[in-house]
Amino acid sequence: MDREKILIVDDDPFILDILETSLSDFYQVGTAKDGEEAIEKIKQIKPSLVILDYKMPKKDGMEVCKEIRNDPLFLHLPIIMLTGKGETQDKIKGLDSGADDYIVKPFEPEELLARVRMVLKRSSRDLDANPLTRLPGNVSIITEITKRLQNKKEFAALYIDLDKFKAFNDYYGFEKGDSLIKETARIIIESIQKQGTTNDFIGHIGGDDFVVVTEISTAQNIANFIIRSFDQKIPSFYAAEDKEKGFILTKNRQGQIQKFPFVSISIGIVECRNNFQHVGEIAEKGAELKHLAKQTPGSKVVKERRKI
Repeated sequence: MDREKILIVDDDPFILDILETSLSDFYQVGTAKDGEEAIEKIKQIKPSLVILDYKMPKKDGMEVCKEIRNDPLFLHLPIIMLTGKGETQDKIKGLDSGADDYIVKPFEPEELLARVRMVLKRSSRDLDANPLTRLPGNVSIITEITKRLQNKKEFAALYIDLDKFKAFNDYYGFEKGDSLIKETARIIIESIQKQGTTNDFIGHIGGDDFVVVTEISTAQNIANFIIRSFDQKIPSFYAAEDKEKGFILTKNRQGQIQKFPFVSISIGIVECRNNFQHVGEIAEKGAELKHLAKQTPGSKVVKERRKI
């Protein structure tokens, strides 16, 4: 089993060395020497936890923490802030900016390991994040939709699925498939940032299935944005010769060689106007609408049995 990844960020080489030595027997450890490099490394290696020095060049720990918390993809990433001895205000500001815990320098390796284990355990318990995209998983999705049903609020649920993804995954391999899933997550996040509201929710059911919960008034614009962005970016995931042909040749589920077009995306929009009693009914309607969308080639949106 792969060990969890921890990113440690400090501009002091001595502290970095101590942290790496203390953690490397138990975790995969990455390092960064300033705030800007930290942001790049977080997006690159997708760590399970970040240990972040408060005072650094380019971007300090508080700035990095706030930037991470403003990115839905890393909203729930656990962060431990390193502060100097007696710097109470730094501890308070670090926690206010979104850190989950803090450690005072100098520290004992045993305390560091205990804090790391505690934060990782708490994070795992509190969030069923998808390990690939770090988006909330099924428990969080059910909780979010149930809460809205109980509050009698009208909302829309977008059920999103990739078409012909298995063929792409079989043909190009899991690494390329994972990259496409992560790009899809980024597109969905961007759609919320540009077309949605601050109360919107994004969940990753698993594989190539996602859910967005938003206002009824914004659902169509979000869906249209996702389709436009996805269709623009999908050709870049294909090799030049396949891009020129516009398809790939690979085995279907029956083991026969078949021509598969580029991966497309199907979206079913379920409008919830106090006409559903349970999250299962909404998911069933979403699956039905997605199935209808998949009957026509290419990316498309289906809303309450009507093709948009």
